[in-house]
Amino acid sequence: MFFASDNAGPVHPQIMNRIVADNAGFALPYGKDPVMDEVRASIRKTFEAPDAAVYLVATGTAANVLALGCYTQPWQVIFASEISHIEEDECNAPEFYSGGAKIKLIPTKDKMTPQALRDAVARRDPEDVHMAQRGPVSITQVTERGSVHSLDELRALTAVAQEFELPVHMDGARFANALVALGCSAAEMTWKLGVDVLSFGGTKNGCMGVEAVIFFDPSKAWEFELRRKRGAHLFSKHRYLSAQMAGYLQDDLWKTTAKLANENAAYLAAGLKARGAHFMTEPQANMIFVSFPRAVHQRLHDAGAQYALWDAPLEGPQDEDIAARLVCDWSISRTQIDAFLGYF
Repeated sequence: MFFASDNAGPVHPQIMNRIVADNAGFALPYGKDPVMDEVRASIRKTFEAPDAAVYLVATGTAANVLALGCYTQPWQVIFASEISHIEEDECNAPEFYSGGAKIKLIPTKDKMTPQALRDAVARRDPEDVHMAQRGPVSITQVTERGSVHSLDELRALTAVAQEFELPVHMDGARFANALVALGCSAAEMTWKLGVDVLSFGGTKNGCMGVEAVIFFDPSKAWEFELRRKRGAHLFSKHRYLSAQMAGYLQDDLWKTTAKLANENAAYLAAGLKARGAHFMTEPQANMIFVSFPRAVHQRLHDAGAQYALWDAPLEGPQDEDIAARLVCDWSISRTQIDAFLGYF
C-alpha cells in the first residue's frame, strides 16, 4: 500500500534489460555513446521535431534549472504558478542556476491563468532599470495538484508569452501522464503550442534516473552543454542514461507505463468516491488530493500504508477530515489498491 510517490516505484524490466544489454564492452563517455544517437533520433521522431537538440541528465531538478538557465538572465524574473514544481520543490535551484533571477509567483490554487500571467508580465516595465525584467514562462504539466492543462489552456498561456516575446519552458516530470490523459501527440502538447524547451520526465514513470531536455530551438544547444558541464551534471558513463531512455522510448513504453499509472489512480479515485471521500481537485492523471476522516488515516497508517498527509497531523479528533496526497505509479497492483480501500 505505497502511495507516497511515483519516484519510489521499481524500474520497469524493459528498461533494466536495456541497461544490462548496453553494459557490454566499451562506449565513449560524456554523451558520445552510440545509444545516445538512437535516443536523439527517437525523440526527434516522437516530437516531430527533426532539428531538436536533445540532452540527458539524471534528475528532474537538473533538467528544469539548466534549461531555464539558458533562457534567463540574472536581472530577469521567471513567471510561474505559486504552486509550480520549480517553486515548491527545487530549493531555489532555478535562482542559483540562473545567477540570481527571481521567480515571479502567479497566484493560483492550481493552474496558472492567462489573465493572471498577463497582469504579472505587464507590470514589469522593460524600460525601467530599477525593475527586474521580464523572463521566461514556466508551466508545470501535470500540475502539482494533479490537474492537467488542456491544449486550449496551454495555448492561452503560450499566447500571452508570445504577446510579450517571452520563451516558454514546460516542466514535464509527468509529461507522459498528461499526454495520455489528453490523448494528444507530443508535438501537439509542446512546440506546436509555442513551447521552446521541455523537461521530459522518465524517473517517475519507470526509469531508474533519467530526464531528457529537449530544445525545440537548437540555438541554445551549445549553451546547455556548457551549463550542464559547469553545473556538474555531465555524466562520464553517459551510456547508462542513454540506455534507460532508449528502453523507455522503445515500443512507446513511456506511454504504456503512464497509462497504467493513470488507470491505477482512476481506479483508486473511484473507490474513494464510493466511500464518500472529498476531492480537493478532480483527478486527471496519477496524483490524487483527497480528504477523509482522521480515524481512517490512523487505521491505514497502523496497517503500514504510506502516503503524504497534506494539511493536518495524524493526531487529533477522529471524525475530522484531513487531506492527503496519493500517487500511483505503473507497478501498483489492483490488489494493493483494494487492500487500501478496505480500511474505510
